[in-house]
Amino acid sequence: MTDALFEKPNFTEKEKYLIEPFFTNIDKSVYAVTFLPPEIVGALCSRASRSQNDLRIIFLNEFIKPFLTSNYGKTIKALIKFLHQHSFKEIFANPKAREFYIKWLAEYGDDSIAQMAGTHLIFSSLSQVAIKHIENQRVGLAPIEKSTRYVNFSKKINKHYRYFIPPIIKKLGLSEEYKTTMDIVFETYSVLCQNFFELLKYKYPQEQEIVLKTKTFDVMRNILPTATLSQVALFGNGQAFEYLINRSLKNPLEEIRWLGKKAYEELIKVIPAFLRRINKKASKEYQQYLSKQSQKTSEVLKKIKFTKQTTNESKVNLLDYDPEGENKIIAALLYPETRESFVKILNKVRKLKISEKEEILKKILQDRKFRWYKVPRALENVYLRFEIITNIGAWRDLQRHRMQTQYHQKFNIYNGYEIPQEIQGTDLETKFIFAITKIENLFRKIEKFDLNIAQYSVSFAHKIRFIQYQNLRQFFWETELRTIPQGHSDYRKAEQEKAKLIKKIYPLIGKYLIVDFNDYDFARRQISKNIQQKEKKLKNFLDNKN
Repeated sequence: MTDALFEKPNFTEKEKYLIEPFFTNIDKSVYAVTFLPPEIVGALCSRASRSQNDLRIIFLNEFIKPFLTSNYGKTIKALIKFLHQHSFKEIFANPKAREFYIKWLAEYGDDSIAQMAGTHLIFSSLSQVAIKHIENQRVGLAPIEKSTRYVNFSKKINKHYRYFIPPIIKKLGLSEEYKTTMDIVFETYSVLCQNFFELLKYKYPQEQEIVLKTKTFDVMRNILPTATLSQVALFGNGQAFEYLINRSLKNPLEEIRWLGKKAYEELIKVIPAFLRRINKKASKEYQQYLSKQSQKTSEVLKKIKFTKQTTNESKVNLLDYDPEGENKIIAALLYPETRESFVKILNKVRKLKISEKEEILKKILQDRKFRWYKVPRALENVYLRFEIITNIGAWRDLQRHRMQTQYHQKFNIYNGYEIPQEIQGTDLETKFIFAITKIENLFRKIEKFDLNIAQYSVSFAHKIRFIQYQNLRQFFWETELRTIPQGHSDYRKAEQEKAKLIKKIYPLIGKYLIVDFNDYDFARRQISKNIQQKEKKLKNFLDNKN
């Protein structure tokens, strides 16, 4: 599977001794963390986002070696020695705790107690298709994956670019064409990165190199295929990991079945009591139920002769909202300070003048200076349903907002693709289109046999259609975050369009959105006047207070 292109860390015997106690293994692509304090493991796993290296190498070089001669190093050495004498399996196996979970979780099914503890799991080499399978799970998992905006993906392992080859491709007789196409795509990515970086250096000679590289990867990531292999680190509680394994073991895609198996093999070493139900008959039936949902839906579509047409609607569509949203928000704001029922309060709010409603909202929200000042929970009384069409690269960032209902259509080529604005009209555009054409031809050939497998032959530039069903409080958080200057221009545009729609339907509450409607040549290059003014106000406030 993905292990074929996993670059195994080359540790010396001394280095192995230093890190072995802290991981379930030091030579496989999937591993769990054993004995690390929360701050260290959190900092370590966060490095998955912007580093080329295996996290075990980073742990050795950044969290162990620099401190070996310090007082902290003496403590670490003593701990390592102790852990070599007493393995984590021996220390973890507390009889009282194991008996408790065997009885109350495995036998009686009290699932809430499985949320009380968790662990970290790292996959060093998974495709984007498999990583999105993990990240589609909303609650209980906290994943961080290697960023295509900050990391160069042109590096080869064993003379091969890092892309996943589904085993069934060989059986379909498409193995050579698949490899040739993916090689062309990655070679194009490499060339485009080099050429675009040189172009940026010429246009912006005063700009820092790190900024130019980030801009380069940011733009050129759209040529990458969904077969691209990457690293993802995740923290999860016991219940979430059990569900992840259950929804993976019978999945139609072999790679996802593999990740479920490997997750179980590593997690059973550190949280066995949480996973005792996995092999029970009821769990196997549940796995079958979860795996068949897509297939059964497809069968029904065929039976009722439901045609699959591709249509070109607008990029951001507001499908559903509550016309009385602002009244309900105001009623919810007043509710805690009254003794009346919500219905009576809402009726009174309906009779208020616009100026009176504005006064209520102003009194409560006018002191909100920054987007990280959370808006009141009252905004959760109103829900919005958006349908969005954007490129897969931008969607990958918006998908990370898990505290809402999101669902998407399978990766395909039929919504078209977007050419980065920065290369339009240049020689780079021709190279970009050539690679896209190759990957689309491959998709069509694979699709004839298996649409699920064809998902690996789609680029980040191809558009995806998805639904967001979110309350207004979540909308504030997402839209304000994703329109800051540091964000990618593609998802910034989608969120700006959403904000414009909300300002029209909810003008009273919409005026309190802290949204940046500007556009930027470079992420982080400029700060909007709106944000500058608010930062200046806060500085003055703090200066006066001191």
